[in-house]
Amino acid sequence: MLSKALLRLGTGAARHPRRVIATWLLAAVLAVLAAVAFGGRTADSMTAPGLDSQRAAELIARAGTGQEGMTAQVVVTPLDGGATFFDDSGARTALARVQTEVRRLPHVLGTTDPAGALDARADTAVRGGLVSADGRIAVVRVQYPDQSRLSAADLDALVGLGDRLRAELPLRVEMGGNLFYAFSDADGGTSELIGILAAAAILFLAFGSLVAAALPIGMAVFGLTIGVATMTVLAGTTDVPTFAPVLGSMVGLGVGIDYALFVLARHREYLAHGLDPHGAAGRAVATAGRPVVFAGGVVVVSILGLAVANVPFMTVGGLAVSLVVLIMVGASVTLLPAFLGAAGPRLGRPGRIARMLRDARPGRPAPRRDTTATPTPASATGWRRWIGHVCLHPVPYAIGAAGLLLTAALPVLGLRVGLPDDGSLPHSRTERRAYDLVAEGFGPGTNGPLVIAADPAGDRGLPDRLASTVRADPGIASVAPPHIDPTTGIATLVVFPTTSPQDEATTDTITRLRTEVLPAAVGPGPGEAHVGGATASLSDVGHRTSERLPMLVAAVLAMSFLLLVLVFRSVLVPLKAVLLNLLSIGAAYGIMVAVFQWGWGGALIGLETTVPIVSFIPMFLFAILFGLSMDYEVFLLARVREEYLRTGDNGTAIVEGVSGTARIITSAALIMVAVFLSFAIADDPSTKMFGLGLATAVFIDATVVRMVLVPATMTLLGRTNWWLPRRLHRLLPPTVPATNTPSDTEAQATEPTEPPRPRTGAHPSSP
Repeated sequence: MLSKALLRLGTGAARHPRRVIATWLLAAVLAVLAAVAFGGRTADSMTAPGLDSQRAAELIARAGTGQEGMTAQVVVTPLDGGATFFDDSGARTALARVQTEVRRLPHVLGTTDPAGALDARADTAVRGGLVSADGRIAVVRVQYPDQSRLSAADLDALVGLGDRLRAELPLRVEMGGNLFYAFSDADGGTSELIGILAAAAILFLAFGSLVAAALPIGMAVFGLTIGVATMTVLAGTTDVPTFAPVLGSMVGLGVGIDYALFVLARHREYLAHGLDPHGAAGRAVATAGRPVVFAGGVVVVSILGLAVANVPFMTVGGLAVSLVVLIMVGASVTLLPAFLGAAGPRLGRPGRIARMLRDARPGRPAPRRDTTATPTPASATGWRRWIGHVCLHPVPYAIGAAGLLLTAALPVLGLRVGLPDDGSLPHSRTERRAYDLVAEGFGPGTNGPLVIAADPAGDRGLPDRLASTVRADPGIASVAPPHIDPTTGIATLVVFPTTSPQDEATTDTITRLRTEVLPAAVGPGPGEAHVGGATASLSDVGHRTSERLPMLVAAVLAMSFLLLVLVFRSVLVPLKAVLLNLLSIGAAYGIMVAVFQWGWGGALIGLETTVPIVSFIPMFLFAILFGLSMDYEVFLLARVREEYLRTGDNGTAIVEGVSGTARIITSAALIMVAVFLSFAIADDPSTKMFGLGLATAVFIDATVVRMVLVPATMTLLGRTNWWLPRRLHRLLPPTVPATNTPSDTEAQATEPTEPPRPRTGAHPSSP
């Protein structure tokens, strides 16, 4: 049924390309207009129901202290290396002007007053954390309202003021704070362009035609435009995390171009076998489009499985990325065949540049018209020889490849989740320079303050007891005086740890405050106290995602296993696929730990310091990677299954099936790796982690797993690959993915009830 529906859809799109392309163009225009009219900005709400930091945030919001809004900080130091704010009146006057100018900015609720504190007494400014002990560094903390009332214009105004003050005052002026995090342009524009150019080059090398290379790129750009615009509209109704557009672009470009590659390759095969462009496009969608729909569905379901974490920003982020994937699947089976129909028969032959390069080779005989998209005899023979060699020596290859991946996965045992702070940004960023100045003058913990919110419930002495008890903890550097809301009585204390936000010791301090220090200060009374702030929130989210990751893994594995059993009518093949996918993802995790936590090769991607793995990234990566790895599994196993049904010989099926898909799978993997690696050079460490993790896993999956472990293990399993209990056989519908051979008809969507008997003279690699 699905094959027939896709056949009609693809054929209709190819016969009426102008209508389909115009429809997609209209959809893109409407999506962009809707994004402009109704869209919102991405926002990070690092909270989740039931977390201690969430309860602290609720108390802070009730108190109305303004601490629930956005903040920024302006860090200044005299340009004269011998001057201090204690003894240089010119530096102090310049500092007062900085404060005055910042207070005049739109939407600024207020600032701290280091200049006023210095006028009173120098030690007052030092005790208040406004001026460093040596008098060299001063911090002006800026309070803004909630993010919903702000925009990128507020950040632009602050940055513009800083540029002007640097030119007019004898001060070095640097800036940071969560206002930058919320409204700085997300990494991705340059990365997307690099990824597209790299994909275009790979597609040209794969197809030898500029037209053939341009069609998948054009389809992906259409889909990405609509996907990102839809994400922007979604941000107008709920909090879409800031990483969602970057991750959506990364995954969308990768899967979009990959899916188009599979359909385009099949289309050229059909053209080579004499079909007209319309019929070839329809048949390509009916055959290659079926695994595209299945694989895309697995990716979407895997990503939506993030909801098990019960962390709202992860659920919404997963939904946003899933929308992009769905749009790419839709474009692959509608927009792409329209492009193919419009291109006509030109796609059945190599492009002019490819012919010139081929004909220019010395000693080459007169060229023969090449109308196929299948590998040349030499390349086909090369893949067949390699797979045959692996199948003849399955034990050493299986042990060697598995050992390699297990070794790569070993660093996972040292994985530590945390929050990479501004100290992990490059020195070219003012946020990094401000971070370093603050750490130098006040200690590293000043960059990640904790906020303790307490409801005394009539216990008037609780705020002071909290301050004195918390101050005595060895992990706390200083505690600001409590702020008590006169209406609600809720007290808030800003607490500065002795360690940086990304330090593991800071997490230990938060845990100790909650389990020992605060309960001792509150006592048996009705009061309550909770630890909040950005650092505590990220720590809590990391703890929850670590707890829920096994649930996600179990759910995705079970779902994928059942779907593969349904599609391939086998128990061992799906089990093997699930285990090998886990192995490749584990190896990718291990390489991430080695690069980001241990610093191995970090300089190659612009990483200037080691950082912990962002708390929510392992769960996100698992959901995305497992779905992506199933793409290649489906395409490869579909061909192997078809060869097995055709010949009844396991060895022949493995060699012909794997070698027949090797060129397309490796080309698709190269495209994904190029796209993902282009994001690994971004400034933001979270984007680097997503890019490197995805690229590494896809590379491992398409090389070590698909080209070594899959043929080796399937050879060892022999005919038991396709074993299915009789009772389960009767329960499953008799369908398999549509065949991948051009000579089959669109009606071939069923399999025989029993596989054919092995032929005599089976391939020597068969057991």
